[in-house]
Amino acid sequence: MNKIYKVLFVSVLFLLVSCGKEFTTDEIKTINGYWEIEKAQMPDGEEKEYSISESIDYFEINDKGEGFRQKVLPQINGEYLTNEVQEKVTVANEGGKTWLKYKTEYSEWKEEVVDLDEDELVVKNENDIIYHYKRPVPFTLK
Repeated sequence: MNKIYKVLFVSVLFLLVSCGKEFTTDEIKTINGYWEIEKAQMPDGEEKEYSISESIDYFEINDKGEGFRQKVLPQINGEYLTNEVQEKVTVANEGGKTWLKYKTEYSEWKEEVVDLDEDELVVKNENDIIYHYKRPVPFTLK
């Protein structure tokens, strides 16, 4: 009987993990703004913490689910520097999941939106690496 419970538990756990979530247009608008990487979880469970990030991701997505992501560099005065390179982003709900589809002149890829609220963004890339982002805290001199 123990073996049946183990198989049932593993099956239910697999279903919960494999099921995604589709985010609404209003929920996706939450992604707009600045995001700083906090940690990455590798497929084997190993975690990489990012205590200091040199660059921050800036997202701007419109009501049609189209926009861009851009890397910016925070400055001591609170402003951001950028090289003006933008990755085109399209939001798509497919298969019960929400995807951020990126496109540049050189490449195309996508990430699944795992979780999103005002303070946290979690995405999983095509290599099953899960990235956790948080809103950056502005740098101040004290």
